[in-house]
Amino acid sequence: MKALMSTKVGGADTLEMLDVDAPVAGKGQVLIDIKACSINYPDVLIIQDLYQFKPQRPFAPGGEVSGVILAVGEGVTDLKVGDRVASTTGHGGLVEQITVDQNSVFKIPDSVSYEDASALILTYGTSIHALVDRGRIKEGDVLLVLGASGGVGIAAVELGKAFGARVVAAVSSEEKAAFAKAAGADETVIYGRAPFSKDESKALAAQFKAAVGPNGADIIYDAVGGDYSEPAVRSIAWEGRFLVVGFPAGIAKLPLNLTLLKSCDVCGVFWGAYAMRDPKGNRAHINRLFKLWDQGLIKPRVSEVFAFSDAGQAIQKMADRGAIGKLVVKVAD
Repeated sequence: MKALMSTKVGGADTLEMLDVDAPVAGKGQVLIDIKACSINYPDVLIIQDLYQFKPQRPFAPGGEVSGVILAVGEGVTDLKVGDRVASTTGHGGLVEQITVDQNSVFKIPDSVSYEDASALILTYGTSIHALVDRGRIKEGDVLLVLGASGGVGIAAVELGKAFGARVVAAVSSEEKAAFAKAAGADETVIYGRAPFSKDESKALAAQFKAAVGPNGADIIYDAVGGDYSEPAVRSIAWEGRFLVVGFPAGIAKLPLNLTLLKSCDVCGVFWGAYAMRDPKGNRAHINRLFKLWDQGLIKPRVSEVFAFSDAGQAIQKMADRGAIGKLVVKVAD
């Protein structure tokens, strides 16, 4: 079978399309014939050995897929051959077939396309865990989302609205602001490109404060990091929750006196580890997401679909921070 493999440390240009042996479903596993694989920022990091997990090479990037079950292993009872499914994989998704543990597989409705299905679990799973478990979101909260036009960011915008929050979307361009508005954001903030001087950092903090209102943001969803984090924290509410989600702009260094002055929480969000440690809780979240989707309150916003042969271009676009919404690779018809 065909597989887009990382054979050496580097960017998207180092990936190679290779012929590899097809896998066989083991105990508790299913074999999926992949139709689509969505691209996420961890795919940029993992091929550069910058992600939390460093798989042994050669390996394929790609953390969430959709497709059809070709075979089931011993002990699999709730899934069968022919089921349309979506799954998270950690890595390994940019291949024609993959084996996945049954606990990571979710049936998808016939009405849902494979492209949309591949774009749900990781981004919305991250965001529902972040907002519900770590952010303790409630109706009436003010939610500030940094990087609001990206995959996890736009999911946070939609979920914030579904849970009754007032959502402020922070993005880097007018185009991205319009995209966030279309997803339900109540207000937008357009920021410049870091690094920021001290005066520029203060000016951005003032923008955030004006947008979230005089009481501050109850929850800040930071999927950007770098020089954007401190100005955001300066706009947080008393006893607010600052959610650390990602670092495409670099790992932030926060003055901890700000957390004391606002009596706020800084909460790490590591959805992959959460899903492994609490599979029942994660499955409940995913089932809730499908219900919200059915109610029309959320919908994966796939902005571009790439051919399998062009998957490296999708990862490069993500690396260049050019993605709006979700990028998906169509592996097969």
